[in-house]
Amino acid sequence: MHATAKAHPIQGLVKYHGMRDSELRYPYHDSISVCTAPSHTKTTVSFEAEAETYVVDGETVTGRGAERIQSVLDRVRELADIDRPARVESENSFPTNVGFGSSSSGFAALAMAAADAAGLDLTRPEISTIARRGSASAARAVTGGFSVLYSGKNDEDCYAERIETDLDEQLHVVAALVPTYKETEAAHAEATESHMFDARLAQIHEQMDEMRDALRAGDFGRAFELAERDTLSLAATTMTGPSAWVYWQPQTIEIFNAVRQLRSEGVEVYFSGDTGASIYVNTTEQHVERVQETISELGIETRHWTVGGPAEVLADEQALF
Repeated sequence: MHATAKAHPIQGLVKYHGMRDSELRYPYHDSISVCTAPSHTKTTVSFEAEAETYVVDGETVTGRGAERIQSVLDRVRELADIDRPARVESENSFPTNVGFGSSSSGFAALAMAAADAAGLDLTRPEISTIARRGSASAARAVTGGFSVLYSGKNDEDCYAERIETDLDEQLHVVAALVPTYKETEAAHAEATESHMFDARLAQIHEQMDEMRDALRAGDFGRAFELAERDTLSLAATTMTGPSAWVYWQPQTIEIFNAVRQLRSEGVEVYFSGDTGASIYVNTTEQHVERVQETISELGIETRHWTVGGPAEVLADEQALF
């Protein structure tokens, strides 16, 4: 009853905002994302522990973070009909809590490892419903690549699945790190109190249709222009909630301006961001070197990522304990 898994974090393309159920984490609408690699989370789970313990990047997790981990483990225990304490250790290969989707890869790797450790034989869409209990975006990190999470009020409806697209091979991401801590869960909790929420909800279904069509057609420009616009829509909703969350920093705006300048010069490039100051700069292999140099010249740390696959169980020798 011991297993290790790896998952890649997601970049939201059409992002969900707000949850109709904060415990089971049912979003108000469908969402689409793409996993980024080689960034990843590796997690080992054992149901042979003497006491329940959770450690992430060397730090013991308590409070709300521990509750979210427990919700994933409790669902696995329920499905496997076991009642054993779990030991969890997890490591991230990239900065966390800065807008690069660490909760998605974290809970996806946790769900994948825990299900295997408990002896469950489940498909990735089924495992996505377990991961969703920790983070709705983690459902899409389980299925990997470009994936959609369907909204719903039960596990039969609210699950993730892969979208087949030629953009798997075309996309190159320059991850621009603006290291400012962000708090996503609080923003989700008050999303519906923004006067922009209903307006976003009214147009999100058409946006989902457009994104799915662009992905299936392999239309890079249309897909990532939509992602760029969705970034601005999400930020508008977040900024107009009761807490008036403003995640962007001056360097964030510098990235936006640099991307638009490159685009005016004929470079196929678009920005995208989730809740946080860090930004994904989406481009193609032809332009990635120039894009990375441009962002680096702003004094911003960058990483070069491509599309990541689904969560996977690793060999025993890769276990963290």
